[in-house]
Amino acid sequence: MLQNIGVPGLILILVIALIIFGPSKLPEIGRAFGTTLKEFKKSTRDLVSDEQDEAEKKEKKNLA
Repeated sequence: MLQNIGVPGLILILVIALIIFGPSKLPEIGRAFGTTLKEFKKSTRDLVSDEQDEAEKKEKKNLA
């Protein structure tokens, strides 16, 4: 199925992106991708911490 891309595959993807979007748009696209990834990670962390908080509340309730 999905395997590691590796350096040659990554270079190929970057060259294709450069051809399609041009050098002036690539920094904007990179920034947007980075922001999206950061927000996704933050949301994931929040969901995990919420689930842990709920589990701790249930555990405390069961002990009391």
